[in-house]
Amino acid sequence: MGKYQPQRGTYDAYGGFLNCFNIVLNVLSEMAKQYNYKEIITPIYESTDLFIRSSGEGSDVVRKEMFSFKDRGDRDISLRPEMTAGVIRSVVSNKLYANADLPLKLFYKGPAFRYERPSKGRYRQFNQFGVETIGVTSYLSDVEVICLGYRSLQELGLLDVKLKINTLGNQASRERYNQALKDYFQDKIESMCEDCKTRFNVNILRILDCKVEEDQKIIKECPKLDDYLDDESKEYFRKVLEMLDQLNIPYEVDNTLVRGLDYYSGVVFEYHYSSPEGVNLGAVGAGGHYPNLVSEIGGPSLECVGFAFGIERLVTLLEDIIPETYKEPDLSVFIGHIGKEAIEHSLLLADYLRENYIDVDLTFDDKSLSSQIKLANKKNARLFIVVGEDEMKNYVYQVKDLSQKTQMAVSYCDLVDYIMEKLSPSINDESEDFENDED
Repeated sequence: MGKYQPQRGTYDAYGGFLNCFNIVLNVLSEMAKQYNYKEIITPIYESTDLFIRSSGEGSDVVRKEMFSFKDRGDRDISLRPEMTAGVIRSVVSNKLYANADLPLKLFYKGPAFRYERPSKGRYRQFNQFGVETIGVTSYLSDVEVICLGYRSLQELGLLDVKLKINTLGNQASRERYNQALKDYFQDKIESMCEDCKTRFNVNILRILDCKVEEDQKIIKECPKLDDYLDDESKEYFRKVLEMLDQLNIPYEVDNTLVRGLDYYSGVVFEYHYSSPEGVNLGAVGAGGHYPNLVSEIGGPSLECVGFAFGIERLVTLLEDIIPETYKEPDLSVFIGHIGKEAIEHSLLLADYLRENYIDVDLTFDDKSLSSQIKLANKKNARLFIVVGEDEMKNYVYQVKDLSQKTQMAVSYCDLVDYIMEKLSPSINDESEDFENDED
């Protein structure tokens, strides 16, 4: 073991994990593009005040989990604990809304940082993928965002996903409900946990998130948000649910779902995954509607909706349920040489194939051909090209298909086309059988 190890809550990505990580990001990115979302990249650190203003002083993210510091100009800086605030800040800073046909549809991916207890699939440096729709004027935007997240999880192979959904109502509804909660918890709060005591004064809705067993018994009997919603909020939510029914997206209305960041209002949701045995493995992503964040950061009054996935969480699930995603990709071509004189020729041939977008590997050691074939098999190479004295002289190469145990003599001019055809899964090979070469 080396002298230096990764810091607690961080990890090194390589091998099968990294392959699966990239698959997840590629699938999510391509799905977002299908819905005409455009990628945006924002800084990893921002003004601390941005996250306090967006997440809320009472959120666990702000109170317990941010990595914050003073820069050399004595400014308060924080590594981003989530990415929505930075995206909205960018939209306002660059006036991206000014000349755009609203809604503005953006997706993002990248690292975020929270000082929390590490566990399986959860790290202090982690990666998020998410989307934001800015300038929402219809409940259908909420539905489209929810649908994109659900279909993306299906595309990854997570088929047993259930949507948990709730509405926090509009501002007037929330204010009425907040007062009802204050009246209910007023004579109970002293017996509850320290987090609940803080939330009582800062953001009382967050008490509903408490996981302390004794507190949950008290919370279970508290007023229900649905009783304080006005007709407009109820109608908006009803329309969202009706469209989800038409889209065949299964959901469960969860009246206790409030989400952990203060900017949410209206529809909020979480994607929960259940194992084949029916065990709920928890939320794999979440999001919701937020009407005021753009204006609070200094922009115009634009309502928004979005979601985010934790990439490591998805990778961990795929490792368990679709293990074939958790392996390194196979190699297309390995070039084997016979004799020291053929090594340089092999490198020139490899360079030619790589210029034609074919992945190639070879060894520069003077190994026997059979040893090189074993090495190619170890790397899961599909094709093996032999370079010997005759091949260098005539520019005709023996190309061995290691999976089908066949080989074919192919000229230099035809080599790229032949390889591309062989790598296509629809090609039926009619070349002659071969045996592994021995010296």
